[in-house]
Amino acid sequence: MSNQESSNRKKIKLPTKSEHSAYFMPMLTRLDERDELNEVIKSRVAKSCDMMDAGVPLFPNRFNKEIDVAEIQAGYEGLEAEELETLDQEFSCAGRIVSQRSFGKVTFFHLLDKSGKMQCYASRDSLGADAYSVFKKFDIGDIVGVCGTLFRTKTGELTIQCSSVQLLTKSIRPLPEKYHGLKDVETRYRQRYVDLIVTPRTREIFRKRGQIVREFRNFMEERGFMEVETPMMQPIPGGATAKPFVTHHNALDMQLYMRIAPELYLKRLLVGGFEKVFEINRNFRNEGISTQHNPEFTMCEFYWAYARFEDLMDLTEQLFSRLAQKVCGSTVITYQGQEVDLTPGKWQRMTFHDSLEKVGGHAPEFYNDYEKLSAYIRERGEKVIEGEKLGKLQAKLFDLDVEYKLIQPHFIYHYPTDISPLSRRNDDNPDVTDRFELFITGRELANAFSELNDPVDQRKRFDDQVAEKEAGDDEAHFMDEDYLRALEYGMPPAAGQGVGIDRLVMLLTDSASIREVILFPLLKLES
Repeated sequence: MSNQESSNRKKIKLPTKSEHSAYFMPMLTRLDERDELNEVIKSRVAKSCDMMDAGVPLFPNRFNKEIDVAEIQAGYEGLEAEELETLDQEFSCAGRIVSQRSFGKVTFFHLLDKSGKMQCYASRDSLGADAYSVFKKFDIGDIVGVCGTLFRTKTGELTIQCSSVQLLTKSIRPLPEKYHGLKDVETRYRQRYVDLIVTPRTREIFRKRGQIVREFRNFMEERGFMEVETPMMQPIPGGATAKPFVTHHNALDMQLYMRIAPELYLKRLLVGGFEKVFEINRNFRNEGISTQHNPEFTMCEFYWAYARFEDLMDLTEQLFSRLAQKVCGSTVITYQGQEVDLTPGKWQRMTFHDSLEKVGGHAPEFYNDYEKLSAYIRERGEKVIEGEKLGKLQAKLFDLDVEYKLIQPHFIYHYPTDISPLSRRNDDNPDVTDRFELFITGRELANAFSELNDPVDQRKRFDDQVAEKEAGDDEAHFMDEDYLRALEYGMPPAAGQGVGIDRLVMLLTDSASIREVILFPLLKLES
């Protein structure tokens, strides 16, 4: 940059003390009406202004963190106090102050970083009178950088004796009170950033989620599957029976849909010659919110040319047992007080119609009688659309009387063709498809089938779906001419599967609600 350019550039001014005060004070009128909270924020704003007067920056970025506290603990927890005294090494770490105990000229505090929590000790003697006076203005919630040596307290706790403590970020809002934490569930989800600070279990859930996704990816790649990415905005939504979100592209002046599934694009890749593909990414469905449903959720879908749906049952047993072993340390886990055995070979396999009889307690004469079945479903409070096919009603019966009873792993297979528009018909019984769904702890975790690759049959299924949509089923499948064109080039026989990552994480972290395992679940706007 030339001198002329430098002189022409306007000098950027940082916010002043008065601007900070002017920003923070109006917050008090927007808070809830707890006076004590207002007073805490007033006190913190006043401290901040005093520190600025003393030339202490509130948000500097000049500290080098060299080590995590967990590394310190792992490397030196085994040393005795005498050994620590002879250790000629200073450590530089950073994190958030989450507790403080002051005794006049000395202060103990705990520092929390991404790896864990560690006690630190600051004194007027070690920091100097002026620096300690500044440190005394630090609050719980402030982010600091510390440098110091190690010692053990009289109670034997490994502790950093600080030679310096530098403020890195001033916290204006106080953290929830130590012993009560963040109790309001909606606040935990809405202010996840606070929940992560104060709730160790929340941090652990999301560490495990990362581990699950990583192991899932490793499992697929070890078996020769290639990871790909397909469009999230699609001109025609497909791959599932669900209501899509609608958006608009201004430049092209065209309506687009947020994808409900990547299936039809992944199968186009089978046509193109990729024989094993998978994708881990988001789907969007304009549906209700519950402990099991969030409109934005994560799936892994994978497709395997020259395989059948039975092959995917075996693969799924291997996958889930490996994840359980890696994340939980055993293939036998506990979910909400119930023991679940994910050991391969112990999973049950049952046809859809057998499950209606053996688990649901309904005779074929009942579930095959359209009038009796539709009347029963209405009595149970479910909607029946005029002209709805028998298979759709049987699926509603399954949801009512079977699904919640499937606690141990169950593959339910041979679903009615009526409700399986993309699945291959069974060779012996064309009224059902070579499709399965996996149920564990009373909920669906995966859906898979041998793929329909006959373009004539697929067009007829699409036509049936379009008729259902016109009759009022807004979750029915759209017609997709380009996908049919792809099938006309020839798609190899294949099997494909989708696994709900969020529900899988729920299972392996013993979480009762999907909102516990999504960092920022969808919520209504705050009033």
